[in-house]
Amino acid sequence: MAEDAADVQAHRMTDYAETKETFRIDVPEYFNFGYDVIDSWAAKDRNKLALIWVNQNGDEKKYTFRDLKNLSNQAANILLKYGINKGDRILVMLPRIPEWWIFAIALIKLGAVFCPCPTMLTAKDLLYRINRGGFKMVITDFENSGKIDEICSSCPSLSTRFLVDGEIEGWASWTYELLYPAPVSHHTPSIPDSQKTRSTDPMLIYFTSGTTGEPKMALHNNGYPLGHIVTARFWQDLKSNDLHFTVSDTGWAKCAWGKIFGQWIEGACIFVYHFSGKFQATEVLPLLEKYEVTTFCAPPTIYRMLILADLGKFDLSSLRHCTSAGEPLNPEVIRVWKEGTGLTICEGYGQTETACCVAMFPCLSHRPGSMGKPSPGWVVDLHDEDGKPVGVGDEGRLAIRCDPRPPGLVTEYIDSPEDNAKSFVSGWYYTGDKAYRDADGYFWFVGRDDDVIKSSGYRIGPFEVESALLEHPSVQEAAVVGTPDRIRGMVVKAFVVLKPGFQPSESLVKEIKTYVKRTTAPYKYPRQIEFVPDLPKTLSGKIKRGELRNAELKKNRKNQ
Repeated sequence: MAEDAADVQAHRMTDYAETKETFRIDVPEYFNFGYDVIDSWAAKDRNKLALIWVNQNGDEKKYTFRDLKNLSNQAANILLKYGINKGDRILVMLPRIPEWWIFAIALIKLGAVFCPCPTMLTAKDLLYRINRGGFKMVITDFENSGKIDEICSSCPSLSTRFLVDGEIEGWASWTYELLYPAPVSHHTPSIPDSQKTRSTDPMLIYFTSGTTGEPKMALHNNGYPLGHIVTARFWQDLKSNDLHFTVSDTGWAKCAWGKIFGQWIEGACIFVYHFSGKFQATEVLPLLEKYEVTTFCAPPTIYRMLILADLGKFDLSSLRHCTSAGEPLNPEVIRVWKEGTGLTICEGYGQTETACCVAMFPCLSHRPGSMGKPSPGWVVDLHDEDGKPVGVGDEGRLAIRCDPRPPGLVTEYIDSPEDNAKSFVSGWYYTGDKAYRDADGYFWFVGRDDDVIKSSGYRIGPFEVESALLEHPSVQEAAVVGTPDRIRGMVVKAFVVLKPGFQPSESLVKEIKTYVKRTTAPYKYPRQIEFVPDLPKTLSGKIKRGELRNAELKKNRKNQ
C-alpha cells in the first residue's frame, strides 16, 4: 500500500500480520519535508495547529502550519543572504525554543545539511564536531554563544556565526534581519529547479552518542522523514487531531522520532515544554492534564521518575496512548504506570541510525519487557557471528536488511570506512545490539555487544538483571556490569541507587540478592552490589555501563 506523506486518511494498524504484509512507503524521486509536508498542510488548512510551546514560566506560544511556512521562508531567505546553499553543512545548537523548528524547516527547504546538537556540549565537544564535519555555519542562542566564540578561530570551515535571540558583534542576527532595514519576505525562497532536493540527497547529520569511542557522523537523506510514518502512525498511533508530547532534547535523534517528522506528516500537533536544569516529574504531569495531551512518549529514565509521583492526583483522562524508547523499559515500571494511569507503555526500538524498526505496536498482545515485533516495511533478523540466522530462543546479533533499504535507515557513516564495513555486511546492517526471539515472533533485548557478561560459561544480559533489581521496593535505579573474578572469569555486579527512605546496609544487600535469585535464573543474580548516589549517563540519558565496567577493570588491575 503506497502512502502519501500528507494523507491523514491512510489506514491505521489493526491487524499486524496484514499490515506487515501489505504496507510500503513509495519514496518519490524528489522529496522535501519543508515543502511537501509543512507547506502542503498550510495550503490545505491555514488554521491547522502545528505546535504548542510552553516554558517553565508559563509563557505560551502557538503556531499553525501556515505560521511555520511563513517563518521558515523568512529564515531561508536570510540564510541565502549569508551564502547558505544546497549541500552546505550547518550545526544547530538550540534548546527547546520555536526557532529550532523554524530553522530546521528552513535548512531542509534550502537543501542544506543540518546537524542538531544538544546545548550541554562543551567547547571541546563543539570543536571536534565542527572540524570533523566541516560545518560552514553555527546557529545558536546567546546563552551558548560563548562556547563558539572560544573555539571559532580554530575552526577553518566556520564562516558565519548566527544568533537567534539577540545581537553580538561579529554575529549574524535573526532578530536584526527580521526588522532591519526592512522585514524579510516570507515568500517561498527562489531556488532553481536544479537545486531541488532528491529524496537521496543528504539532509541530516547526527553524531552518535559516543558511549564508546569518539562520536561518529551518521548521515540521513531527504527520504528519512518518510521513515517516521511508521514511528508516528503505527507505534505512537497518531491521528491528525492528536496533541503529541515527546520528552526529548532537540539535539538528539529522539527529537526526530517524536517532535517533528512523523507527527507533522500525520498532521498532529506537537507539544513542546522548554525546561532547563534537573527534570522534575511534578512539572510534566500538570502539563499533561492542563493541555489534555493525548499521546505521550518519554525515555525510561523519565518514566522511572514519574512513577515516584502520586499519579492519582492528576486528571490524565485525555491521555490515550503512551510509548517509550531510548533504552529498554523494565516491566516493573510498565506495571506501576498502568496501575496509576490505566495505560500500557508500548516500547519502541531503534537507534540514531534508524526510525522505529521494532516495537510493541498497540494491536499486539502486550508482553512486558519485550521489544515487540519488526515494523512494517522493515525486515529484521537475528544472526550469529557468521551472519547466519539463529533459532528460536537463541541469542543473536540484531540485523536489518538493506536490500531494499527501508526509508529511515542511515545512509552511511561519513568518512568512516571502517565503521561502514563493520556495520554493513552482505546486504545487512548490524546494529551492535543482541536479542533473542520467542516462538511467537516477539523480540527480547539482551544488551549491547560489549554489555553482555560472560560468567562461568553463562552469557548474562544486564537488562534482565536490572529489571529484577527494579522490582525490589528499595531500588530506584540500577546498572549491571561484569567485574573480574579469579574463579568465574567475570561475575555480575550491580550499582544501585536507592529510593528515598532506604539506607545502605549489609542486610539490604542480602535481601536484594535473595530477591533477584528468586526472580531470575539463580546464576544471574549480582554477586556484588554497590550503592551509589547516581549513575553515569550520556547527555541523552542512557546509562554508561562502559564507564562502570572500565572502572571495575581498572580497580581490579590495581589490586593485583
